[in-house]
Amino acid sequence: MKKKYHISVLLKESIENLNIKKNGIYIDSTFGCGGHSKMILSKLGKKGKLFSFDKDPKVIYFINKIKDKRFFFINQNFSNLHKIKLEGKINGILFDLGLSSFQLDDPKRGFSFINNGPLDMRMNQKEKITALKWIKSTNIKKLNFVLKNFGEEKNSKRLAKAIYEYNKVKPINNTKELSNLIKLNYNQNNIKNKHPATRSFQAIRIYINNELKELECALKYSLKLLSNKGRISIISYHSLEDRIVKNFIKFNNIKYIKNNKNIKKNKLKFIGKFRPSLFEIKNNYRSRSAILRIAEKI
Repeated sequence: MKKKYHISVLLKESIENLNIKKNGIYIDSTFGCGGHSKMILSKLGKKGKLFSFDKDPKVIYFINKIKDKRFFFINQNFSNLHKIKLEGKINGILFDLGLSSFQLDDPKRGFSFINNGPLDMRMNQKEKITALKWIKSTNIKKLNFVLKNFGEEKNSKRLAKAIYEYNKVKPINNTKELSNLIKLNYNQNNIKNKHPATRSFQAIRIYINNELKELECALKYSLKLLSNKGRISIISYHSLEDRIVKNFIKFNNIKYIKNNKNIKKNKLKFIGKFRPSLFEIKNNYRSRSAILRIAEKI
C-alpha cells in the first residue's frame, strides 16, 4: 500500500476540550492515521490508558509506529465500543468521522470519483459486499433510495435510472466509469462548486459500510461508558452525520430531559461547537466541512 498521510482535523480543539486527566482512560474510536491518538497519549501520565478502534485492517502500518504500553488497539468498528467492559469509567471519547486521507487517496480503495480504481468502497476490505457487487445486484428503487437518503442527491431518480440502465447493457467496472456516467446525466443547475459525483459516491459509501447505523450504536454505547464529568468530542463532515450528532446531544441534554419529565436517561451538558479556522482550511482543504461538537456527561 502506498502510504498516504492524514492531517488530523481540529486536532487542538478536539483534544483540549476532552480535559485530559493524566491517569484517565480514553477512547479514540476512529484511529485512522493516529494523529488524535498520539495527541491524547502525549497528555497522559504513566497510569493513563488509551483504547483506539478502527475497522480498517490496513491502519496496522500506523499502529506499528506507536510503541506505548498505555496504548491498546481494537481492530473493530466503533459500534463495538461496548466490548470494553469499563462502563462508567471512561474519561473521554473521541470520534473523527468519515474517511482518512490514506483511504481516499488510494485508487485501489474505490472511494475517489477523481482517481480511477475498482468500485470497492469498503472500509474493511474483508467484508463481502463491494460497491460493484451492490450496484450490479440492486434495482432502480433501491438505487434511488440510497442516493436520495444517504447522499441527499436532488437528481437521485434520474441518476438511479441512468446507472441501472447502463449497467444492464455494459456493467460498470470502475470508479471513473461511474463518475463519468453521473456527470453525463447530472442536472447542471444543481451543481454548486461540487463535482457532480460527490453526493452519489458519498451515498454508496455510507450504505455499503452501514455508517449511520454504526454511528448511532456507538453514540448510544458511549453514554454508558463515560464517567461522571467524562466528555465526548465528535467531528462530523456532512449533514447526515452532523444531524445524528446534534440529535444525540439534544435528546440527552439536561434541559431537554427536564422539560420531558418522563424521560430517564444519562444527561449531557453541551460544551461547545467549533469549526476549522481559515488557516487550517488553507493548510488542509479537506477540513472545510468539519464541525466539532463537545458534550459532558453529568
